[in-house]
Amino acid sequence: MSTKPLILSTESARRKVLLTLKKYSYLIAMLPLALPPLLLAAGQATGWVNLFAWGVPVVVFGIIPILDLLLGKDALNPDEEADTPRMNTELFYKFITLGWVAAFAVLLVWSMFVLASGLFNVAGGIGWIFSVGIVGGLGINVAHELIHKDGKLETWAGGFLLSLVSYAGFKVEHLRGHHVHVSTPEDASSSRYNQSLYNFLPQAYARNFINAWKLEAKRLEKKGHNALSWRNELIWWYSITALAFTAFTVAFGWLGAVFFLGQSFIALNLLEIVNYLEHYGLHRRKLKNGRYERTGPEHSWNSNYFLTNVFLFHLQRHSDHHAWAKRRYQVLRHHEIAPQLPAGYAAMVVLAMIPPLWKKVMNPRVEAYYEGEEHQLA
Repeated sequence: MSTKPLILSTESARRKVLLTLKKYSYLIAMLPLALPPLLLAAGQATGWVNLFAWGVPVVVFGIIPILDLLLGKDALNPDEEADTPRMNTELFYKFITLGWVAAFAVLLVWSMFVLASGLFNVAGGIGWIFSVGIVGGLGINVAHELIHKDGKLETWAGGFLLSLVSYAGFKVEHLRGHHVHVSTPEDASSSRYNQSLYNFLPQAYARNFINAWKLEAKRLEKKGHNALSWRNELIWWYSITALAFTAFTVAFGWLGAVFFLGQSFIALNLLEIVNYLEHYGLHRRKLKNGRYERTGPEHSWNSNYFLTNVFLFHLQRHSDHHAWAKRRYQVLRHHEIAPQLPAGYAAMVVLAMIPPLWKKVMNPRVEAYYEGEEHQLA
């Protein structure tokens, strides 16, 4: 009697159990929203409220990388026939991302009331804005998941969240610019070999804003409409940003303005640092016909550390996302061919902020990837 059917059945049952456990592990992605109130309570209980105001970056960039190493990696992929269709239709996964948007809007207003209460000294107030900004940066990742979907509710929710961190241009430039030109010289969101983070960031800011307007104007021109019209979605999203900024300023004065702009600045910088590390030094090869090869799993850096993967809605399986952009986060797959980072995104963000150390760690990996094709590094 063959034992093969029994082995396959056992393996299928094991995969289902693991996928179910992982399903509820995505609730960890809601943790950033809970961190500010939890840290505030801890600060008030200990009398170190100004110290705990800086707690979010400590948790995200200090504790999570350590837990990543302790919990290890996760290379589990759903079965394309048995699991993926079912997982795509489960509302649980959609509920988390949409709920994240609503909760962040509440958190933003609540955080402003806390800051305006006079609870913090100057250093504590700066730390509080920094902490809320980190949460907003993680929120951009949620928005990134939502804007890639076809349903209006999800795409609008993603645009709304981006408006709350003053980076609505990302919705247009990312979809119509970055995903078209990723890992080519035409994409300012793809960092080059040996390029430092601080050289990359100004170019990314300008590209995100200017190219978004150019792409939207081009879309409207094709339809016979003027770029400066109500049909321009950027005008709508930036209008929400302006309304939010005005509301914070009117309600809380200069402190409200500083808070809104400050958390936005931290959030958008976190996004662009992640952009920097996702494609560093990787290039789509130019073909004889002058075009670039099709985007594949080998054109993005990945990381399979379990905790950061669920914390970031599988953003670290970035190769699968770029190869199949509309795949939902819960069914993104690990690819062996994809180049792997030595740590999770949380640790790599810190590394990227120290260019000599970043290059010492990452340049040999890029060089090994292009061994025999060193001209690609230029």
